[in-house]
Parts: sequence; C-alpha cells; structure tokens
Amino acid sequence: MKLTLEGISNKSEWESKGYSLPTFDFEKVNKNTRENPFWIHFGAGNIFRAFQANVVQNLLNNGTLDRGLVVAEGYDYEIIEKMYRPHDNIGALVTLKASGSVEKTVVGSIMESLTADSNNDADWNRLKEIFRKDSLQMVSFTITEKGYVLQNAQGVYSPFVEEDMKAGPSKPQSYMGKVVGLLYERYVNGEKPVAMVSMDNCSHNGDKLKAAVLGLAEAWEKNGVCKAGFLAYCTNPSKVTFPWSMIDKITPRPDANIEKILNDDGIEELAPVITSKKTYVAPFVNAEECQYLVIEDAFPNGKPALEKGGIIYTQRETVDKVEKMKVCTCLNPLHTALAVSGCLLGYTLISKEMADADLKKMIEIAGYTEGLPVVVDPKILSPKQFIDEVVNIRIPNPFMPDTPQRIACDTSQKLSIRFGETIKAYQKNGMDVDSLKVIPMVFALWMRYLMAIDDEGKAFELSPDPLLSQVTPVVAGIKLGEAFDVHAVCSQILCREDIFGQDLYKTNIAGKVEKIFAELCSGTGAVRRVIHETVSK
Repeated sequence: MKLTLEGISNKSEWESKGYSLPTFDFEKVNKNTRENPFWIHFGAGNIFRAFQANVVQNLLNNGTLDRGLVVAEGYDYEIIEKMYRPHDNIGALVTLKASGSVEKTVVGSIMESLTADSNNDADWNRLKEIFRKDSLQMVSFTITEKGYVLQNAQGVYSPFVEEDMKAGPSKPQSYMGKVVGLLYERYVNGEKPVAMVSMDNCSHNGDKLKAAVLGLAEAWEKNGVCKAGFLAYCTNPSKVTFPWSMIDKITPRPDANIEKILNDDGIEELAPVITSKKTYVAPFVNAEECQYLVIEDAFPNGKPALEKGGIIYTQRETVDKVEKMKVCTCLNPLHTALAVSGCLLGYTLISKEMADADLKKMIEIAGYTEGLPVVVDPKILSPKQFIDEVVNIRIPNPFMPDTPQRIACDTSQKLSIRFGETIKAYQKNGMDVDSLKVIPMVFALWMRYLMAIDDEGKAFELSPDPLLSQVTPVVAGIKLGEAFDVHAVCSQILCREDIFGQDLYKTNIAGKVEKIFAELCSGTGAVRRVIHETVSK
C-alpha cells in the first residue's frame, strides 16, 4: 500500500483498513483543473492538506465541484519536490477525535503542485499560465503572518524585497514579489478579476496581504518597471479584492504514533522528510476534528460553492466578530490561562490539564461566567456552542500534543487582547469589574510565572517573549515565603497599557492582582492553593 495514484487503485484493500478514498473521476477532474483552474493556494503546509484540500475532496466526491486544487510553495521548494510529487500529490489525513479514535482519509484533491520559483522555468511559466486564466477565482494563502512582511520593525526592506522593487515583476525573488509578479501577469493579460484570500491565523489578514501587494505595485510604478495602471488595478475592488478570513483548526506536526498506526495498516514509504530549511513534512497529516473557516464574501470573479463543504461566506464585519469571539473570549484566553498555570504546576500537555478539576473549573469560569456576558456575538456561530466544543472536545483531546510551554510564548503580547478587551467591555457596559476573579488571577499567575520557579520551588525555563528582559528583573528579587513590597513590584508592571490594554490602576483590577500575587508568592504549594480557593468560591 502506497500513497500514490497507482497505490490507491486497489480500493478494497484500503477500504478494508478503514480508509475513505476519493470517489470522483480523477482523470476528468485533473483535465478540468489543468484547463480551467479556479483556485490556487500558496503554502503547502499541514493546515492546507488537512483542511482546504479535504473540503475540496468532499465537494468533488458529491459532485458540487468538477475541478480540484493547485498548490504552490514559495518558501521551501523541497516540500513539493520531496513530498508532494513523489506521492502524486496524494496524502493521508488522520483526524484525531477526542474519544481517542481516529478517522483515516486518503486525500487526492490536489491536481498540481508547483514551486513558486521564478528561476524554475517550467513551474514559473505554468504559474503565469494559471494566472492568465479567465477561470481563476481565488488565490489563497497560508504562509504565516511573517510571509506578508516586506520590512522589519526599523522600516528596512529585506534584501530580496528591495531588489524586487527595483527590478520589477519579470523575475522576482521574494515571496511577495513572486505573488505580485504573478498578479501582474493577470493584469497585463486583460486586467482579469480575482480574490486574493489570506487564510492565515492573524487579525485582519486580508489587510496584511493587501499592504504587501500594494507596497510592491506602488514601488514598481514609481520606478517605472511595470506597465502604468497596475496599482490602480490592485486597488480596484471590482478587479482585485483582499477578503478577511478567520481560520481555526489545530494541525500538529506529524506524530510518530500516527505514523505507527499507518505503518501497521501496511502503508509503505511514510518516513518524514526534514528539508534543508528545517521543514518537517510527511506523507500524512494529523489534525483535530473541529474546524472553522469564515471568509468575507468579496469575490469579483465569482466564488466556488465552498459553503456546501462547511466554509462560511459572510460580511467583513461578521468575520471580525468571529475572530474577536475566538481570540477575546472563547478559545485563546482559555489557552493562556492553562499555559501559565500549567507551567507553574509542572504540566507538559494542555490536554492533561483538563483532567485537573481546578484548572478545568478555572477556564469554565473564564469562558462561561466572565467572558460570555460580553462576547461579541457574530450570530453565524454560537459563542456558547463554541466554548462547549473548546472545553469538552478540543482542549481535552488526548491526541493534541500542545504544551503549556508553547502556548506561553509571547504572553505579554497576548494579555491585552485575550483579557484586556473583556475588562474594557465590562467598563463600557457599566458592568461590575469587581465580579471578575479568574482574569485578575491569570494576571497574577503570569507575574508569578515570570519568576521562573514552579509551585514546588524548582526552576524552569521561561518561554520566549519579547518583553522578558523588561519584566523579569522586576520580580527577580522575590523569594518564595519571604516578605516583599508587593505594590512596589506590581506597580512597575500593572500600569503598562502595552501589556494589559490599559493602566490597571485606573480600575479595581490592580488591587486584586496585587493581593493574589502576594498569596502566590507565600511559599511552595501556594499556586495550587490559590487556584483551588479562587475557583471554589
């Protein structure tokens, strides 16, 4: 059994092992896709293979779609060369269910895989051909937020971007330069409409993509290295759009335990590849069962019927509300609460924390009691059902190898959004901020976490955070069980609007945090005691 076109031709063998297979006419779909591609995706990573590719397969199987996907990789070409093509673009998706069972699917909806490499004539010419096609409706991306960045925090352009700005669209070298160069191909061949859809997990992702595209288009026109009017084309919403989207699905790195399941089924050649750019890829992906993709309905060349596969089209304002619901109330705050407490209590898996009655109660209070009353309700998804799923299915999933240490990364950058917005909503709505008990405790737990001493008094390594050098010295002199000037310490941190979204001393929150922090520092075992007492009140 091999993950190739020939290998999956013996359907009965695969089906006897519990695999769902593509049921559409592959040759017909392949021909249709090559002649009239409708969707090309940049970023050949795990979430694309586990989510978008599987949605398209389901729609091919039931006859909703008659064309498959084209995928392009513009950063790590070895993903295409060493993993996609040797397997005929076919992969196995193993869906990890909270019950402990798995669902196995062979995904064959990707008809072409290309390197977005302007130095590879064959692939680059094919990409240009695709971008010239009238049929192309959507160009989507999962290239991470940093993929859209043209310049660093000091305003300095990367060398590739700077060179692309001078040289123009003929042979770009930067990722965004290549994308905009291909869009230029669409412009000079009839100014054809298309939607450029970022599906990366970052706020207002469409604006980040748009800023990168316009930055290059403007530079090219200014430098006279492209045809006049390209910038106007990119800013004309009847020609090019940059919809916002919200995506939510956990796709961990391919797991050795899952590889063993597939090996035991008799699948050959499953060994992962670690590319020269340190990308870890395998012929299979493992992912949680829950998934959401909400896209702003702004498609100037028509849109595929993805709503029949569970993807939601809606207005920009609703996309924003869905994102705020997830980030400010229903998911991300719960993760952060588990991250800092888990590090202090010695946990190494988020899922294991959900067997801890105190920690489970903590996030239930944070989500249901403190968050839901002020949640931004997008209407298209129920916040209550979303939290139910997070608390009862997603976080406890034993297959999810997420760690509190990973989620604790960059906590100083997350607190203002994940908790500060809830405090602001209480203030705006005239609600009693004093009623909050878990949110102040999470702030105090984070400060206690910064001491890098766990609840047993043992040192641990703090996760990366850009503000560690500023905040850790503030708590460095504190010794567990010894008296210290609590206000003098806390006042250096709790006043910071860049961390909490406002000066907490302008609310009653700061006093609560000070009191809780003092208790957390009273000795070993204090973290457990404080959490238990807080959630039991």
